[in-house]
Amino acid sequence: MKKSKIPLLLSLFLVFIFQSPDAYAEDKVIGNASVGIFNKYIFRGYELSSHSVVIQPALNVSYKGFSAILWGNIDSNERKTQSFSPDNEGHKSFNEIDLTLSYTYVINKVSLTGGYIYYGTKYTAETEELFVSASYGIITKPTLTIYRDITSYSGTYINLYLSHSKKIYKDITLDLGASAGYFAGSDDYWKTYESSTGDYTGKKYRAFHDGMIKVGFTIPIAKDFLIQPVIQYWFPLSDKAKKTVNGKSYNPNGKLDDTFVAGISLSFNF
Repeated sequence: MKKSKIPLLLSLFLVFIFQSPDAYAEDKVIGNASVGIFNKYIFRGYELSSHSVVIQPALNVSYKGFSAILWGNIDSNERKTQSFSPDNEGHKSFNEIDLTLSYTYVINKVSLTGGYIYYGTKYTAETEELFVSASYGIITKPTLTIYRDITSYSGTYINLYLSHSKKIYKDITLDLGASAGYFAGSDDYWKTYESSTGDYTGKKYRAFHDGMIKVGFTIPIAKDFLIQPVIQYWFPLSDKAKKTVNGKSYNPNGKLDDTFVAGISLSFNF
């Protein structure tokens, strides 16, 4: 596995932020520190853990439209899944650290965001994405995001996310969410499995990919300190996403299953 490094795009982004004249116009920095504990790690429908507990710490800092998020995943007992091949099976591992840098511009009820994500994964090749998103401030807060992998797994992922929170008692809110994703692989990595060759030699994987529905609560327990229990249901959106051929996943990254995720997050706003 290649050594971690600060990629060129990350360096350019940091230079842009810290040399921007507007970056010094306001002193106030806001942020959030959190830690989540869940029974599974699911990423775009792919199961990246099984029969273990995952701990996911995160730090989010925003300044005048700019935002930086550092996120990690600790698996208490790595086990192989249809989408995950750990280097250290049966052991605890801090197996992922991601960095997201973005800028958001708001026009009335429309929020436009562009950004960069660096995926520092131990269980697969590290990679980078660029993304753009648009959200509209109505009751379901629809957000459409397009991600483009620019390094290791060239492809485009499109996700539509809906969410709504409603107060149910004092400051406690019921939080609902749903998403749908479409994936289109671009390079040869994404060739699908063919029975005639017994290998991944078919057309590049393109499909309505993953769906997710979630129900949770936000419960303030002290000033700026929140607890958020949540349940998510993940499922394949098409036959291609869950398809197998002769016992092999049609999708080179592994087929998707119906999966429940349950857990709780603790967060502090500052």
